[in-house]
Amino acid sequence: MDIFDLSNEIAVVLGAGGALGGAMAEGLAEAGAGVAILDFAVERGQARAKSIADKGRRAVFVQANALDRASLRAAHEAVTRELGAPTILVNAVGGNDPAAQVTEDRSFENLSAEAWRANFDLNLCGGVLFPCQEFGAAMVKRGRGSIINIASVSAHIPLSRVVAYSAAKAAVLNLTRFLAREWATKGVRVNSITPGFFPADQNRRLLFNADGSPTPRAKAILDHTPMRRMGEPSELIGAVIFLASDKASGFVTGADIRVDGGFLAQTI
Repeated sequence: MDIFDLSNEIAVVLGAGGALGGAMAEGLAEAGAGVAILDFAVERGQARAKSIADKGRRAVFVQANALDRASLRAAHEAVTRELGAPTILVNAVGGNDPAAQVTEDRSFENLSAEAWRANFDLNLCGGVLFPCQEFGAAMVKRGRGSIINIASVSAHIPLSRVVAYSAAKAAVLNLTRFLAREWATKGVRVNSITPGFFPADQNRRLLFNADGSPTPRAKAILDHTPMRRMGEPSELIGAVIFLASDKASGFVTGADIRVDGGFLAQTI
């Protein structure tokens, strides 16, 4: 199965200190790629790099702020110096600003413009635009690369409450397809993965009560998921390795792989 061998690749994973980005970074390393762990949080980024290195795989941690172009440029230079020129980019930076959620006390009409912009800055600009301008542009110059953006089920069907996050993630899908078309003849493939619901630090309080029981929102999610469970971060690894490998997915660009337990297939 050498089509999944990434031994000659250098992967940059932005947001690799988090649960989902970290799992994908671990998977890319297991497939043989040298992996650069990029995260703003030093401790968790270093811990992820150490976890990979302890298994005998190549990994370095580089602190980076995805919202700062100068920081990304410095990180790019550091990765190239430590591991080599990146050939894979996984953009796993993102999250929801609760101030841009519709709640019982905050209607859509009263949403803060600042909070709305913060969601777009994080999920669209830091999550895709700036990293693609920095790392993707270099891939275009070299004529080779695979970019994998992380979307959301809310990009396909806007979820209740998280209106700004849903809109920003829909823009992620749109920008992914634009870049796929723009760079298709330049050797750079651009695709996305849509995770379903994966418990992580940032959403755990929305999904589980203090005693570990599911919240009403989590119950609604499970009722709408044909597999009747939430995902494990390791279940994203197969999709990211497939999209990262030119041998496995060389004719795949502009695609979105849903890893959601059937959530988006469910109707009534």
